[in-house]
Amino acid sequence: MNSVASLSEKLLTAAFQAHASDIHFFPFPHETQIYFRIHGQRSHHQTIATSTYQLLLTYYKFTSGMDIGEIRKPQNGTIAHHTSMMNYDLRLSTLPLHPLESLAIRILPQHEQLTPDQLFLFPNQLKEIKRWMKNHAGIILLTGPTGSGKTTTLYALLQMTLKNKSFQAITLEDPIEKDIDDILQVQVNEKAGVTYQSGLRAALRHDPDIIMIGEIRDDETAQFAFEASLTGHLVLSTLHAKNAEGTIYRLLEMGLNKTDLQQSLIAIAALQLLPIQVNGQVKRRAAILELLDERYIEAILNEQQLSKRNIQTFDHLRKKAYAYGFISKETFLSNL
Repeated sequence: MNSVASLSEKLLTAAFQAHASDIHFFPFPHETQIYFRIHGQRSHHQTIATSTYQLLLTYYKFTSGMDIGEIRKPQNGTIAHHTSMMNYDLRLSTLPLHPLESLAIRILPQHEQLTPDQLFLFPNQLKEIKRWMKNHAGIILLTGPTGSGKTTTLYALLQMTLKNKSFQAITLEDPIEKDIDDILQVQVNEKAGVTYQSGLRAALRHDPDIIMIGEIRDDETAQFAFEASLTGHLVLSTLHAKNAEGTIYRLLEMGLNKTDLQQSLIAIAALQLLPIQVNGQVKRRAAILELLDERYIEAILNEQQLSKRNIQTFDHLRKKAYAYGFISKETFLSNL
């Protein structure tokens, strides 16, 4: 087991040094491919024998609290990993294949605190979101695919707001991705009866000013979130949608009516991450955002034609980023 622990340490160290967000294990009968996701791109790291991978998988299952004897069902686990430079939370997920199991590890740095200025590519977009955050009631939604930075952005906005004023802030998350001081964080645990709905009911009894709901996953959670925003709370949450305008149609499909949206929905920010180059090298990723505030939401609900000149779409923002030299030609063309 010591050799397996040593292999794990080498693998994790390489992933941390490469600033990887995920590690993927792709098993075949005789060999297993290991990939890192770095700045959104999946790249091959190394190949190991599948017999070695099986030992490594058992080690990870055991240390993350999974059932090492269960191979027929998907499982999830967590590991707190500490280095001299940084603490990490590792979120592990297994997926049964035939006849093996694959493993994915999400890497969550715990003390890497990015400010909103570091997260957003264009400062004028941050200025607009800061204006939204001055509302005392209503709901602000961040949308985009998995890995687009929605939760990281919510954390940064919460911390920015709490620095300026003392608020009672409560989060409901599944899972909690980062421990943050001065915020009451509730772990959703459906097996223990703590759902988004029951957690939100309990949170409302704690007199919060701001509530962050990790994700609106179903119709019932959407209804609770909007009801909470109507009763004098600022609600922040995320939703999976292709773009900002599509978010409105998703909410309508989830059973919310136009009146709900007109009364409660402050704004929508759809996120897309771009790899930012400095001297020809990708150094980090930053977000561009499609922003819709009350004016555009009202127009969409009333089926009015929007003025495209006033809405900066992802296509327009990518062109702008390329013109300013923030992204490479390959990145610009790959998103067309």
